Amino acid sequence: MAAAARVKSGQELMIIAPFEPVPLFFALEKQGFSHQAKRTSGGDWEVIFSRERVESARRFEEPAGFEIRDTAGSETWATSTFELDARGLEPPQPMVRILETLTSLPEDGLLLARTDRRPMHLYAQLEARGFKGETEEHADGGFITKICKQ
Repeated sequence: MAAAARVKSGQELMIIAPFEPVPLFFALEKQGFSHQAKRTSGGDWEVIFSRERVESARRFEEPAGFEIRDTAGSETWATSTFELDARGLEPPQPMVRILETLTSLPEDGLLLARTDRRPMHLYAQLEARGFKGETEEHADGGFITKICKQ
């Protein structure tokens, strides 16, 4: 999954496995990949995953009462803004969805992730993947976490 996260739009990832990795097909499809699989003469499976343009994150209009501001001093937050609504999901699903969405976030992208709870366990995962994030409580009682590349 770490290797797949580094594949950019238009690039490919080849995996050779001793079995047909069907669960991986579905997992990477959710992250914007298509695949071609074939059995080799030695009995292994050669799978080529291609990153397609992912449209699951949609253009975002700021919710009423929420102001995006640069709270990181002189740092500049990203310019292409996308939203992920992970409300109504039981933990750890909001974190899983956020991390999956980040694999297809453009380099200059900003993800606004809406959750029912403050995602305390998310911050270490973001840092380990080269992202920064901060969370603000929204007027409706939910939380919006602003995430972009470090």
